[in-house]
Amino acid sequence: MNLALLAAAATGVQVGATIVASRYVVAEVPPLTLALLRYAIGFLSLLPFVWRPLRAHPWPAGTTRPPARDLLAMAALGVGQFALLIALLNFGLQHIGAASAALIFSLFPLLTLLLAGALGQERLTPGLLAGVVLSIAGVGLSLWPRLASGGAGHWWGEAAVLGSALTGAVCSVLYRPYLRRYPTLPVSALAMGVSVLCLALLALIEHWPQRVVGLAPETWVVVAFIGLSSGAGYFAWLYALKHESPTRVTVFLALNPVTAALLGAALLGEPLDVFLLGALALIALGLWLATRRAR
Repeated sequence: MNLALLAAAATGVQVGATIVASRYVVAEVPPLTLALLRYAIGFLSLLPFVWRPLRAHPWPAGTTRPPARDLLAMAALGVGQFALLIALLNFGLQHIGAASAALIFSLFPLLTLLLAGALGQERLTPGLLAGVVLSIAGVGLSLWPRLASGGAGHWWGEAAVLGSALTGAVCSVLYRPYLRRYPTLPVSALAMGVSVLCLALLALIEHWPQRVVGLAPETWVVVAFIGLSSGAGYFAWLYALKHESPTRVTVFLALNPVTAALLGAALLGEPLDVFLLGALALIALGLWLATRRAR
């Protein structure tokens, strides 16, 4: 497996772990505030590594300085990738368990495949299609008990997580031309920095300065883990997108429900029923099919 796919796999595990951690604190920290803290900490954790090279050569020799329209586009994608995606995911986690949320979020690869194929960025091979379809079947199997019972209750949590996955798919496909044109480091810094500023304004409706002051020490430990892992994970994500196709990268998000299910059972006491275990098996098989190299 090449380095880009290893980075994608690491991101898939990191996403699952942060979903469980977010589920643990989301009752105390509302969605926009948690998203703000997540990426403020992530941005600050990357700053020591990016400040000196960016200060000396923001756009390295041989790289054309981006025009204003490209800077605005990359900033807007950063807001979508961070502010909107994570706010929707955090809202969903207020209503559904970590494992269920992670399984729905694993629709990300299918949505990415459809968008990339529509834009001509992806060749739709039988193995890739089969892998994504199996991933979708796994998500459907995990939701079957609720569907069979008549779907009692609202579906706000599921809809929010699905919207989060759709947002991520759109951003992943639209990012690729800019990542091929410009270095990963300045693109990462620009996208994350702008998203933090946007979240700081949006989270004012949740009175985030007062909430942050009142957080318990144990909550800060979990929030710090979410932020630090997100900073490292996002850089790995962009590196993978720069060197591999969007669908081959995003299909590794199928690792996140496996991680979330195991950690959710161990740390949050969430049950592992036969439907969930079957869903994890289908997703694992789908991941293998979608990432095989064609002969």
